[in-house]
Amino acid sequence: MKTIRIIGIDPGTSILGYGILEMRDQKSIVLEINTLQLAKIETHQAKLREIFLRVQELIETFQPQSLSIESPFFGKNAQSMHKLGRAQGVAIAAAMVMGVEIYEFSPKKIKKAITGNGNATKEQVALMLNRLLDFKIDEKYYDATDALAAALCLMYELNSPAKGMKPSAKSWKSFIANNPNRVL
Repeated sequence: MKTIRIIGIDPGTSILGYGILEMRDQKSIVLEINTLQLAKIETHQAKLREIFLRVQELIETFQPQSLSIESPFFGKNAQSMHKLGRAQGVAIAAAMVMGVEIYEFSPKKIKKAITGNGNATKEQVALMLNRLLDFKIDEKYYDATDALAAALCLMYELNSPAKGMKPSAKSWKSFIANNPNRVL
């Protein structure tokens, strides 16, 4: 059976969240969840450099096949959007350099895949991740929950019956039988 490993990233220039998931025996296992604290780094360029280097380091350490990243959403502050887009671009570039496949999802799509509600709060996403992954997420890692959710969103997408990843999943009945951890 093929092992799938995914790094999820919630980009940011003050706090960048990341989570690493592995699919083992039809079960998603959390390998790492954490944040990269960037607020004390003085220049924007130095923050971007740190993001690039740290994402490369995470990829070297965990050897994921794919990166799932939250795409920037349209906000009211154009300056914040611009900085967030740069952080996302640098993380994507680091993964590209390392030969990792890139997948991008909107925040609403990620939240909907995890909670069924595209407008869910961080706390709701964390609670659902606790249940789905049988992993307790400490409050200090709430900034990384969206990253872990992005990784799980991609895991679901890669393992959906529509993708044909599991030839035995030809019907919903067989899909449910093969994926009991995805049914609540």
